Amino acid sequence: MLQQSLVFSFFLIFTGAAILASIALYTRQPLLVAYIVLGAALGPYGYSFIQDTALLSDISHVGIIFLLFLLGLDMQPSHLVHMLKKATLVAIFSAVIFMAIGYGVGVAFGFTRTEAIIIGVALMFSSTIIGIKLLPTTVLHHKHTGELVVGLLLLQDVIAILVLLFLNSGDGGTSQLTTFLKTAVALPLIIGAALLFVRYILLPLIQKFDRFHEYIFLVAIGWCLGLAELAHAVGLSAEIGAFIAGVSLATSPISQYIATSLRPLRDFFLILFFFSIGASFNLGLLGQIIIPALILAALVLVIKPIVFRFLLQSISESNKLAWEVGFRLGQISEFSLLIAYMATSATLIGQEASHVIQATAILTFLLSTYIVIFNFPNPIAVSDKLRRD
Repeated sequence: MLQQSLVFSFFLIFTGAAILASIALYTRQPLLVAYIVLGAALGPYGYSFIQDTALLSDISHVGIIFLLFLLGLDMQPSHLVHMLKKATLVAIFSAVIFMAIGYGVGVAFGFTRTEAIIIGVALMFSSTIIGIKLLPTTVLHHKHTGELVVGLLLLQDVIAILVLLFLNSGDGGTSQLTTFLKTAVALPLIIGAALLFVRYILLPLIQKFDRFHEYIFLVAIGWCLGLAELAHAVGLSAEIGAFIAGVSLATSPISQYIATSLRPLRDFFLILFFFSIGASFNLGLLGQIIIPALILAALVLVIKPIVFRFLLQSISESNKLAWEVGFRLGQISEFSLLIAYMATSATLIGQEASHVIQATAILTFLLSTYIVIFNFPNPIAVSDKLRRD
């Protein structure tokens, strides 16, 4: 019964996505819009054709893992370290500003102090998926713009992981301290072990059997998911583990072949991810949360580019580049959705506050995508002048 239900769900999702994607392309709309709208229509709060969105969400999470793995394959470790050093202050100051904005709006609309803090925390981050999905891999990943976007997103991911660890450790100060110490020790150990394993075991194996393409494909997936699970087991996120797996292979000539091979698999799971975002939204609460969500979304779309513009100019970046990076990061994150879910599960916030965060995420996902695809180089631009893969 489960298999039959899953196959039927996949049929509805991918057939529906193909139809809506065709309409979106004809009308010059971003494809992400089609996937989210389809989720809202077919999910339990729409026509209820698909009920088990939790299972689909778990499956789609693999797409985020592959996305970070492919991102790591495109990053040279020396460039990454340089960019992280440069972008740290920008990431920290911007996070504080965005949290203050979210907290202020939350208090103004009568949410409790804890709920307002969680709303503020949700605004601190930008979407790794949208930021990287709209970043041309063959052009900007290897230029300064791409390095800045990636560096800021990675630093935000680290902050998000710390927030998630805090939400997870509800047993008191001692438990929290132990968790943080475990994570602080585990991260450099995993990085070192990954580099040694790739150098002395993985690359020799790939070089010995490089004639068998399916073997390289299999080893790459095993390495990505294996390190993701290891990172998750020691208190880090699976995404960070996948990124480390990619970076550890980045200096090898085989890295670009692996990246090309895995892109279709990544896209398969990302379609499920955006579908699950639309499907998980309770349309019945829309009337209660639409005003604060619209205000938060407007503030994010307007203020984030301005904040990043001034902060990046303060570290000697050009005005044009600073604006572009700001607009590319002008949304909130899939981590915001996860924070809302975990905070609700821990009874820190109510359903209304949780859906304010979800609605803000969906609105900023959609609108910031429009802004980027119509103004900056990206892989899904409707204009031939801006389309870059």
